[in-house]
Amino acid sequence: MALESKQQAEWLSEAAYLQGELTSETKHEYIDGAVYAMAGASKNHQRITGNVSREFGNQLKNKTCETFASDIKVKVGSKFFYPDVMVVCKDDTEDAYYTENPVILVEVLSKSTRRIDETAKKFAYQTLSSLKEYVLIEQDFVDVEVCRRSEGWISRHYFLGDDVTFESVGLTLSVSDIYDRVENEDVTSFVNSLKLP
Repeated sequence: MALESKQQAEWLSEAAYLQGELTSETKHEYIDGAVYAMAGASKNHQRITGNVSREFGNQLKNKTCETFASDIKVKVGSKFFYPDVMVVCKDDTEDAYYTENPVILVEVLSKSTRRIDETAKKFAYQTLSSLKEYVLIEQDFVDVEVCRRSEGWISRHYFLGDDVTFESVGLTLSVSDIYDRVENEDVTSFVNSLKLP
């Protein structure tokens, strides 16, 4: 989801932020005392989030790991973010509204979030000892970027026609499954190329 550019004027404590989120109609991310309101998501954003969350959930049915989408925060030091999808296998966090132990984090990118997702969040997330994979998925064109701890966080890119293995959850998905029902020029061209003359 997009972060609105407005920042709360004053420094806010973690406790005050967490208390405020319980009653706020708008979600906010918290970065070192500053609070940023999150804008709404597009249909394509929701389609991708739903596709990934559903596939992860199906894969993890009857297993100890569980999938969360969009509404549960991840705490990284003095920061709180709302990843689009995450999987948690062992949660030592007592708070019901955030975790500190995801094994995989997925962010769906947009023009307004790309910079923070590819920089600040990426560097922050990689400090989580539990994290095995960080995934960035473009919504305006087709590109699935996977950064794995086992590969030194090197970026691997996947496109239509490729399969992606998410090692942390033992699941391989086709890029076309991730982009199911998404409407953008890349997807339209790919679907048209599959149609018989």
